[in-house]
Amino acid sequence: MYTFATRILQLLFSSMNGHMNVVNKDKLPQNEPFIVVCTHKSWIDVVCLGIALYPTPIHFMAKKELFNKIFIKKLLKKLNAFPVDRSNPGPSVLKIPLQLLKKKQVVGIFPSGTRNSEEKALKNGAIHIASRASVPIIPAVYIGPHTIKDLLGRKRRTIILGDAIHVPKMTKDKEVVTEATNEVISKVFEELKSNI
Repeated sequence: MYTFATRILQLLFSSMNGHMNVVNKDKLPQNEPFIVVCTHKSWIDVVCLGIALYPTPIHFMAKKELFNKIFIKKLLKKLNAFPVDRSNPGPSVLKIPLQLLKKKQVVGIFPSGTRNSEEKALKNGAIHIASRASVPIIPAVYIGPHTIKDLLGRKRRTIILGDAIHVPKMTKDKEVVTEATNEVISKVFEELKSNI
């Protein structure tokens, strides 16, 4: 269902808003698992990232509250989303993404547009998962409309992909590694935004 939904949304968004610009898609790892960490303000950037990486499917980390209703829960699972307690992530948060990466899948995490503590926790989670799975983090920035009104207004949509960030294996200095990598991701986000 993921592929079908992505193609339909791609056609729908194109009819409303024209072609989306994807920058540096050639930087994506080929036939290898990775974590894509993207800026996030609304559901539109999630859809646009999925379209940008197509035909590579993304398994999206989503807040557990979205899975409270049975119908929505079933739909989200068919669209490759899995639940996580974003405000209080614990060790169990690592289990699903590590299993997916072991199967050479791509995991999507959206840390921005949230409370500062939650954003930091999600970035730290991405860093720990990448370290344990020995996979790179691909930073991505979405620039464009965040509402249907703006989509209809044909505001330009762009996804910019950055260079792969390789996280070393965690040692006794894991807090130092985490903070340093977190800082790198934040700086890359700002640099990518400035390229538009």
